[in-house]
Amino acid sequence: MSRRSGILEFAVLGLLRESPMHGYELRKRLNTSLGVFRAFSYGTLYPCLKALVANGWLIEETEGAPEGVPTAALTGRRAKIVYRLTAAGKEHFEELLAHSGPDAWEDEHFGVRFAFFGQTSRDVRMRVLEGRRSRLEERLERMRTSLARSRERLDDYTLELQRHGMESVEREVRWLNELIESERAGRDQRAPDPAAQDSKHQSGDTGGLPRHRGGSRPDPSDDTTT
Repeated sequence: MSRRSGILEFAVLGLLRESPMHGYELRKRLNTSLGVFRAFSYGTLYPCLKALVANGWLIEETEGAPEGVPTAALTGRRAKIVYRLTAAGKEHFEELLAHSGPDAWEDEHFGVRFAFFGQTSRDVRMRVLEGRRSRLEERLERMRTSLARSRERLDDYTLELQRHGMESVEREVRWLNELIESERAGRDQRAPDPAAQDSKHQSGDTGGLPRHRGGSRPDPSDDTTT
């Protein structure tokens, strides 16, 4: 399985964990909610869906039919197919959520993983955030070294483009520092609801996004960090 198809599988399972959807709804959510999929087609989505059905992680149902009735059992005019996550699919998605290796830190994967942080355990969130920060700090050091070596040979516009790229990476590193600090402190971006906070403390998950302190938060799937 390629990296691209692997992260698409992860995103599809994650969205369908929230609620069943038909193909059009799913494609729209992938396009609008997850920036890395802004320009992908049905020709990419449907083979992925078919493979997930074949693996037993999804089931195809006809919209309006009784829950659990497969499409093949129905006859008549063609109806919209709804994709629903199976118990095995939920278990597989949980396994994917627990993964925090280097693939989760890469540009394309990180944005999608971050979109499902609300369903991810805090220790995994921390490992992914710290891994991403480490990866970007390494990239930033390489960029600085390259710029120092080639500065004299670059024209003003190329030099400005190099600086812009460095500033984009620096901005994401600062953002990651805030997120990591907030995860450690157990703060939440929204004003805390005492009842919700009590419930959260009882469940043991006290992580959350940082309160924003000016400027714009970088998009994890922004191509400027590549």
